[in-house]
Amino acid sequence: MMIQPILEFAIMFPAAFLCFLATAEHLKIRVRTLVLITVPTLTLMCVAGGAVCWYLWWPVRYLLPPMLVPAAAAFCRLVDLPAWKSISVFLAVGAALSCLSLSVILDAVLFPGNTTPWLSPVGGLIDFAQGWALVALVWYPATHAARSLLRTEDVERSYYVFWILPTAFVLVNLYLLYLKDSLLLNEQLMGLYALLCLVLMGLLLLFYLLFYLVARELGHNAQLRQKNQFLHMQTAQYEVLRTAIEETRRARHDMRHQFNALSALADRGAWEELKRYLAEVSASVPNAELGLCKNQAVDGVAGRYAALSRQSGVDFQCRLELPADLPVGEMELCVALQNLLENALDANRNVQGQRYIRLRACVHGDRLVLLTVENPYSGEIVRKNDVFQSTKPGGTGIGLQSVAHIAEKNGGYCKFSYGDGIFTANVLLHGGP
Repeated sequence: MMIQPILEFAIMFPAAFLCFLATAEHLKIRVRTLVLITVPTLTLMCVAGGAVCWYLWWPVRYLLPPMLVPAAAAFCRLVDLPAWKSISVFLAVGAALSCLSLSVILDAVLFPGNTTPWLSPVGGLIDFAQGWALVALVWYPATHAARSLLRTEDVERSYYVFWILPTAFVLVNLYLLYLKDSLLLNEQLMGLYALLCLVLMGLLLLFYLLFYLVARELGHNAQLRQKNQFLHMQTAQYEVLRTAIEETRRARHDMRHQFNALSALADRGAWEELKRYLAEVSASVPNAELGLCKNQAVDGVAGRYAALSRQSGVDFQCRLELPADLPVGEMELCVALQNLLENALDANRNVQGQRYIRLRACVHGDRLVLLTVENPYSGEIVRKNDVFQSTKPGGTGIGLQSVAHIAEKNGGYCKFSYGDGIFTANVLLHGGP
């Protein structure tokens, strides 16, 4: 009956469900739309494939692998993941389903007189049911372990070799299906076939577990390295800022003495000495504005970028409602502010029209600081896997990553939005428990 090959092709339904279950967080379309697309498509593929196999008297294994190639391509188009990740998921599911042999053995036992190249209708239903049983068995790993790995961006090289073993398992199981007629001739060979399929399934699941543990550890180590990189960068930036702030404080302190010296030179009429002294004093004063807010560290950072903005022809609008004693870490706030202002100033340099930086900061409640920086930009903003890429030659794009890390490590958040030529950074810093 034509229903026999159609039922064997129906294994694509649990396979597709398992693929999309693992990648549910990365779908490009809504689940309802996905169902409306995949269910009719898979039904058509099953009926068409079954009809071809029935007409040519082919086993399903002849036609199923070629049909999976466009299916894999369609899957990659429906999920927002790099190709090496989506293909790895597709191969992992295919390898697991290829190890299922219960339906083949039961069909041989229950219907020994079946001479067709397909499973009997009952065997096909058993095959379909064991596919969904596998979905139920791996539901938790698919929704937790697999999704966790797909979120991680630091184990890319692991996926480059992952495909080898699932592909090998698929090929081995296809070869076993080719030999199944001779293996199922007697009970001893039938038992050997069942044992071999179970061993292959166990080895495959063990490989998946080991891959998950190794990839998770690699991702954890990569995150630690990135955090250390952020910490070293923040410490270096803060040392530079602290040096500039100390220079500003010394300049303020020395200002009164310098005015006294200027007054003495003017009283003596030593005009040449007065000019030289004025030139030396002007060169020693830091190029920054003061008095933008009560906190001296933030005042020094904002003043420095206000001066740099004026030199670049950028209108710097600032409203800092911050007290002298901040509810958040001074170093974190200064480093985040410096990264945001540096990013805004770099973006303005490529703008042909109005150039500006709008900075606003205030304290909310007892432990929160709200920070907003807005600036125009030109060209295209490059964002890969939720990470902004630097547009500067040799740039790493780590500035905004550092801001996000600072904001999120104590329970805050950051949001970067862009469109219509305007980039806005909204950062909430939390003072901790």
